[in-house]
Formats: sequence, structure tokens, C-alpha cells
Amino acid sequence: MRWLRAFREVVRSGLTIEETRLEPLLALRTAAGVAIVIGPALWLVSPAYAASAALGAYSAGGATFQRTWRPRKVIALGAGAGLALSTFVGYLAAGHLVTFLPLLAVWAFAAGMAWALGSTAGIVAATTVGSMLVTITLPTSVGRALEHAGVIALGGVAQAVLILLFPIRRWGAHRDALADALAAVADYARRLRQDPAAPFDPVPLMTARDAAAVTPSQARTRPPVLHGPRGLAERILPVLAALADPDVGAPAEGPERDRARELLDTAADVLDAAARSIRRGTPVEVPPGSADALRVDEEHEVLEGPARQAAERLVELLAEALEIAGSGGARDRAPTPSGPASAHFRVRPTMFRLLPVVVRAVRRELRRDSPVFRHAVRLAAVATLGYLIASRLPVGHGYWAPIASVMVMRPDFHRTYARAVGRFAGTLVGVALATAMVRALGPDAHVFGALAVVSVALSYTLNRTGYAYSQCFTAAYVVFLLGMGGQAWEQTVPERVVLTLLGGALAMLAYVVFPAWETPRLPGRLADWLAADGRYAAAVLRSHAEPTREHLADMRRALLASREARAAWQKAYDQAKQEPVRPRGLTSREAEQAQDALEELDRAAMLMESHVPQADSRSTPEAERLAEALEAATAQAAVDVREHRNPDWGRVEQALHAWDGAAAGERNPVLRRGAELQKRALDDLTTAVSRTPLERDVGSAREEQRVRAAVAEGDGARPAHRGG
Repeated sequence: MRWLRAFREVVRSGLTIEETRLEPLLALRTAAGVAIVIGPALWLVSPAYAASAALGAYSAGGATFQRTWRPRKVIALGAGAGLALSTFVGYLAAGHLVTFLPLLAVWAFAAGMAWALGSTAGIVAATTVGSMLVTITLPTSVGRALEHAGVIALGGVAQAVLILLFPIRRWGAHRDALADALAAVADYARRLRQDPAAPFDPVPLMTARDAAAVTPSQARTRPPVLHGPRGLAERILPVLAALADPDVGAPAEGPERDRARELLDTAADVLDAAARSIRRGTPVEVPPGSADALRVDEEHEVLEGPARQAAERLVELLAEALEIAGSGGARDRAPTPSGPASAHFRVRPTMFRLLPVVVRAVRRELRRDSPVFRHAVRLAAVATLGYLIASRLPVGHGYWAPIASVMVMRPDFHRTYARAVGRFAGTLVGVALATAMVRALGPDAHVFGALAVVSVALSYTLNRTGYAYSQCFTAAYVVFLLGMGGQAWEQTVPERVVLTLLGGALAMLAYVVFPAWETPRLPGRLADWLAADGRYAAAVLRSHAEPTREHLADMRRALLASREARAAWQKAYDQAKQEPVRPRGLTSREAEQAQDALEELDRAAMLMESHVPQADSRSTPEAERLAEALEAATAQAAVDVREHRNPDWGRVEQALHAWDGAAAGERNPVLRRGAELQKRALDDLTTAVSRTPLERDVGSAREEQRVRAAVAEGDGARPAHRGG
């Protein structure tokens, strides 16, 4: 993608209205927290104290809108404490540039490294840098600095108290995550009706798993309905794929295919009903006729063999899902489990035990090629350079330039540039609207305080509809705060516009000078995914070869690692498509073909997983040799992909030939067919990444792949099927 096209995409993204569910009650409660601290401070003390209180309450309230699985009141208290600390420490060093600039650089670098803990930590840490830049201009002594820090922390306390007294959708984020996972599986079932080889995006399941990790105190109050459905969704997923696939499930045509489609459609309806029940906290409402469609009759059932086994298993799992979702409206507390906490739920460390976790996460990112580390370096450099430049300009409020830079910068190119465009556009409109109101109303601190609260409410309401639209009311909020403090609009408005433009330009320039492009990393991300997929496929084969509890646990761990590698690839690939950088190592077409091949490898392993025998059941020893060959071959192939060499699947071919010669090779047709699909996916991967036509006839292989796809798409009698 060229720079001109990339910039057009950035402008479009920065000004796009995102379709999302508004949360006006949350916005109203958070705005009330700002009003609670502004009013008394303005009435009893001074506009300067009111501005400090407003900053703490506004920033702490904004932190609670980030997607996090910790209680919102804890996030509000943490944000308020961080803002207070940055204010006080900043004031102590603010007397001279020689002391303040190093402090600002170190603090900004630490805020950038906070992205190692996730986006919520990174965004909250960035607000503390802004607090350090703004509020150090308000106190006049160390004692006053302590007072302002206390007032800022009080704003976070006010938000936490309101959250405690007026809870809105308690456990709402966790319910949404679980409901989204069930809805994603329902959507997958519907797509399987038309395309038996349809891919599945595991991100909703990964998000639900992350949301399932709770602290011991959260575990005592978690609703019962949030305990089990995620595991059911995990088990339903491979069963759906096995039922729909023509190679191991229902045939591509005939009564069995019609019955499979009926079951898939009914499963989708049931899962959607369970998702609605969990999201709303209401009893589940099953669509009429679902019970009849899910009845697998011994005499009249048309499905046979593995397809019938999958259908029976699907019916059992759906009945269990409905039973759990039936408690969606329960308001009683979940029973406190006995025994070790870690044996009953995924443990999330408490705030007081986060230090070792933080240290490990930051240490992993302290390397030159880490996007988080490069973001931290850019943040530190831009914050100090912006402050230094603005302090030399003949304008007041020079801190607006570095604040604009800090608040728009993100670890990736597209979001940084899009937010820079959105911030400038929103600031321009918001300042213009607020200035017109200031001129019309005249100087009145109490009126400006009320307008600031209204602006905060609108900013929170539009927080998820697009950065530019939320920033519009944030800019108006700042103008009203300055008007409340007695600042003349003729001085503040032009300065804010110019300095915002300067800060955005510095943020955009910093990414050009010290970028963190994902395009050159694509081969490495693909290699990581390939190696993880190989371990997952080998773990599935070992579970067939020797179905012990240890092997089943290894299979689960390998599946999670494969999903993480796939998510890392997808994130990198999506960012690379938006970067103005020429492909290095993988073209866009090669990347798409390689992704399709690994998705097919995932699907083949998932099909075999759906028929893994229970622990201590009869084993399939022929699968062990294939597992060893597959794991070793994919590990070596990952190295080859990184170094731009052709993968070699000779060991896998030998293991398959040996399996063909074994007398017991046909005991499990599902397992054997899944192995063939895996080998085909590996060949497709070689076709995608091959760069040496003399060693492999790439042209003919790609032509064969295109013909196969064209035949599948042109077959009107059955849906397209990549697996054969």
C-alpha cells in the first residue's frame, strides 16, 4: 500500500462513525461523578481546585469505559491514584527543564511499556502523562501540590463510590463475552450449512476464556450462569465441524445431508437463545420445534456411522447448554467452591499480587524489535520534544502539544495516524462550538462548570462511536474548564488548535522515524502459527494413539497455543495490510493462500478431535508415528518459512505410507481421512510460500489449486469444499 492510499484510509478510519451499542446510563453515572467533585470544589474552594478535581474524575471515569475484566471501581481507584502520583511527582521536578524533562521522558517510557499488560493499562498510563503535563501548572507550593494530588485522587474515589452504589449491568462485560462466544459458534453452525469447509474465528472463544479468569473475591459473587457454557461452546465446535464435513460426517448429497443441515440450523437457534439468555440475564426461550428437530430417533434416524455419532453428541451438548443457560436470570450468588481455588476457576491475580506479573510482562517486551518497546521509545521522545518545542513558542498552555501526541499514539501505525486525524478534526469542531457558547453566555464560572459536565456526558456517550466524535466534546469540555478558571477564549482557542496540530504532527512523524512495521514480521508470525498448529495436530493424534488423561490435557494446551499464534498472525496481517510498506518475504496473495492452508490444517485437526476416544479407551497405535513425524516436520518447516526455503513433508508422507500398509489402518476412518486432509493442507502451504520453481513446479501446483477451487465453486449441487 502506497503512502497516499494509506493516508486516505487513515482519514476515512479516523472520521468513521462506528456502529456500536450506546450506554447512556453508564455515561450519565460517570458524568455525575465529575459533577459531584466539580460543584463542591468550585463552590467551596476555587476554580483551580475544581479543575484538578474535574481532571481526576474525568480521567478515572474514562478508564472505566475500557474493556477490562476487573471490577470498574478498582480501575477507577487505580486511575485516580496514578493521576495523583504523577501530579505530585511532576510538580516536584517542574521547577527547571533540566529536572522535569528527564522525569517526563522516564514516565512516558514507563507509560508506553504499560501496553505490555494490555490496552487498558496502556491507555490509563497515558492519561497519567497528560495529568503530569497539565496540573503541575496549578499548585504554587509543595503543600498545594499535595492538596491538588489529593483532590485528583478524590475524583477517582467519587467514581468508584458511584459504581458501588449504582451498579449498572453488573458482570455485564463478562456476560457479553460469553454470549459473543456462543453467538459465534451459532454463526459457524449456520455457515456450515452452506459451506462445510467454512473457517471459524476463535477470537470470541479466546475473549471468553480471558473473561473467565477471576480473582477469589470475584469468584464468590460470580453468577452461576457464567461458570459452564464456555466449555460447552469449546466442545460443541468440533462436533459441528465433524457433522457438516462430507469426508467424515454426512455425505455431500441426499437425505443425510438434509438432516445434517436441519441439525445445524437448530443448533444455531438453540445457541443464539442461550446467548440472549446469558447476555440479558433472563430465562432461556427455545425456538418452537427445536426439541423435535434435536430428537435422534433410533428407528427413523437417517444419519449413520460417524455422522450419527456426531449428531448424538451434539444433542447431548445442546441439552446441557440449555440447562446451564436456564439459570441466566438467577440472582443468587454462586456457591463458594471447596478446595483450592485454582481447581475451580481460572485465577486472576489481585491488584496487590500484580507486581511479579508486571515485571515478567515488561521484561518480555524489553527488546529492540518489540512493538511495545518501540512505542515506549517514541512516546518518551515525542513527549519531551513536544514539551520543549511548545515551551519555546510564544503561546501559553504549551502542554497541549505533548498531550495531543501522548493521547493519540498507539503501538501500531494505523491507529496512531487515524487518532491523530480524529483528534484534530474533533478538536477543531469542539473548540469552535464551545467558543461560540462562551462568547454568547459571557464569563460565569458556575455556568461553565455545568456545561463542562454536559460535555463530559456527551463525550462518554459517544466514546465507542469514533474517536473524532468523542474528542469533539472532550475539546469543548476543556474550553469550558478554562472558561471556568477565568481564561479568555481569545487566548485559549487558537493556541489549542495550533498546539493540537503540532502534537498530532509530532506523533505521526515519530512513527516514520522509528516505526514498528508488521509487514517484515509476517514470515515469522506465519512460522509461529505453523509450529503451533503442528504441535496441536500431533497432540490430537497422540490422544488417538493413547487416550490418556495426560494426552487429553496436552491436546487442550496445544489448542490454546495454536489459537494464540493464529490470533497473533491475524493481528499482524491486518496491520500489515494497512501499512505503507512493500511486502517483504510474503506478498499479499501468498499470505492469503498460506492462511487458508493453515486454517485447513486447523480444521482437519479439529475434525479428528471431535472423535477422540475417552480416557483409557481403545488406542490407535498407528497414529503415534504420524504424530512424531508431523510435529518434527512442522517444526523444521517453521524454520524454513522464516528463512524463505521450501518446506519438506517427506517424513509425513513416509508415516502415511506406513499407515496404509498396516492391517489395522482402517479401524478409524475419521482419523485416517483427517490425516489425509492435513497432508493436503501442508502441500497447499508449500504451494503458497514456494519461491524456487526449479525445485517445485509452483506454477502447475497453483494452477491445480485454482482449478480445484473453480470446480468447487461451480458445482451447483453441493457447497464448496476445500478439503476434497
